Amino acid sequence: MQHIFLSDVHLGAFSEEKNRQLENTLIKLIDYCAEQSIGIHILGDLFDYWMEFPDYTPPLGKKLLNRFEKFNHTVEPATFVTGNHDNWTLGHFAGLGFRVEHEYRDFTIDSQKILLLHGDGLADRKMNLPRPLLHKLLRNKTFISLYRNIFSGDTGNHLMKQFSEFTRNENDLHPERLNRWSKNILKKKHYHYLIAGHDHLPRMGTNLYGTYINTGAFYRHQTVALYNNHVIQLVIWNGEKNKFKLFKNHRTEPVLQ
Repeated sequence: MQHIFLSDVHLGAFSEEKNRQLENTLIKLIDYCAEQSIGIHILGDLFDYWMEFPDYTPPLGKKLLNRFEKFNHTVEPATFVTGNHDNWTLGHFAGLGFRVEHEYRDFTIDSQKILLLHGDGLADRKMNLPRPLLHKLLRNKTFISLYRNIFSGDTGNHLMKQFSEFTRNENDLHPERLNRWSKNILKKKHYHYLIAGHDHLPRMGTNLYGTYINTGAFYRHQTVALYNNHVIQLVIWNGEKNKFKLFKNHRTEPVLQ
């Protein structure tokens, strides 16, 4: 069975037209995966911004989530490792059939051991990838409870989306952090592959211990990692032609040196 891995769709972050185009492109990819029996693994930030409240579920991407629900129940449950923009879920994703993880997931295909994560950080100190202070605050149970009590679901999501737009800077991306961490964790944990997203820069590198792949931001180039016949490659999804093509612009230097 083939598998795809993608991250950082950030649906809801753009104009109404671009959001609609992005949603339709991803739905075409889901349809293709359903036809070809390809497993799907989301590595965070599918939405921008997603916060569930006890009496409120964000209205984002209903068409997309309906298609995912059908996929989850007819093909196999898609993995959803939540990111720093969509980790506030009270069970809606799980109710749609997703296999939801809020930290990381160990995954094995054909005896290939794979670590899946978003990339902003991990709570497990043994993994040695601490989250930035702001991310820790936003995931703190006391802060979340207080925030939900102060704001309504609609207002709370709107404020966090505005904050997300204010702090986002596409020119301030730092791949070195995940590059360094990936090299160390592959050596210590003996994974064949480590796949992440978060910093929006698609790349891959191999050393003696394994291969690190960053899927990049789907909203930018429609890049995904494709597992096929014991090999993972970075590819681009072409929704118009309904096929993948090799992503040739990723970094070719060994990022794990």
